[in-house]
Amino acid sequence: MSSDHTNSIKNNHKLSIAPMMDFTDKHFRMIMRQISSKALLYTEMIVAQSLIYTKEKEKFLDYNNEEHPISIQFGGDNPEILQEAAKMAQDWGYDEINFNVGCPSPRVCSGNFGASLMKDPEKVAKCIESLKNSCNLPVTIKHRIGVDKDDSFISLNNFVRSIANSGADRFTVHARKAILKGLNPKQNRTIPPLKYDLVKKLKKSNPELLIEINGGFTNIDESLLALNDFDGVMIGRSVYKHPLRWSEIDKKVYGINTKPKSASDIIFSLIPYIDKHLTEGGNSWDICKHLINLVQGIPKAKIWRNQISTKSISKELDIEYLLKLTSMLKEMGY
Repeated sequence: MSSDHTNSIKNNHKLSIAPMMDFTDKHFRMIMRQISSKALLYTEMIVAQSLIYTKEKEKFLDYNNEEHPISIQFGGDNPEILQEAAKMAQDWGYDEINFNVGCPSPRVCSGNFGASLMKDPEKVAKCIESLKNSCNLPVTIKHRIGVDKDDSFISLNNFVRSIANSGADRFTVHARKAILKGLNPKQNRTIPPLKYDLVKKLKKSNPELLIEINGGFTNIDESLLALNDFDGVMIGRSVYKHPLRWSEIDKKVYGINTKPKSASDIIFSLIPYIDKHLTEGGNSWDICKHLINLVQGIPKAKIWRNQISTKSISKELDIEYLLKLTSMLKEMGY
């Protein structure tokens, strides 16, 4: 990996929005792009095998041009299938490929990918090599600090060095281990303790590698502090549940002197996009299920969210009604 390439990634992606199943679809990513023009966005995890064998590839691969920079995340353990998936990702215009070795879902692990793959560094290395050799895109990896009882620094460091030798361009480390038997995915996001010091030690031991931290960050100031020790910070649930809490990403993280948008600004800017989605036969709830998180902590927020939700779910919401509700927000200063 050349130093020029390393610096370009380091400069571009100080903050990213984590891939989250059932959350980071293209509609949510469009909302996030109104909040930050610079943060790296991710697709939901796409099972490489499903992509190869489906006849509806665009359902997996489709995104909007406004979403760049965008990384596609693959899960899988078959180098040949990942090779085909990498070519598709490049042809489709993605900016990066990310390989998932962090998901603790039993459904994922039974397919021998996700966090269970950390137990087989050789296989992971072959998968990364296959991805790298099949495209010209940066190939990154997201993983945990360990799995089950195997969570020592030595194991983590050996894993990362092995994968670095296979060509991985960046390591996103969720600072919790995964417990594959006994905890469900939700519990795996909260019960295993965060060990930032272990990831800090990993970075100090491997200063030449790009290492991004993930897990437990709830605001921009925490992220800025972490950037003193790491090359990037990945935010997950917090940005989904409280998107406006992150409205100053461009200003504080990237030094772009822009005024943060209000909830009504964001919704107004998305009206043409929502109108197009509805005109093409899409359901308003596809987008509104994400929009409701923009309106919180203000008078009548619950009423506003209920009106949007009820009308969307019953398929009665049209653009005129959405404009009316958003104008009410604007008049209230939100």
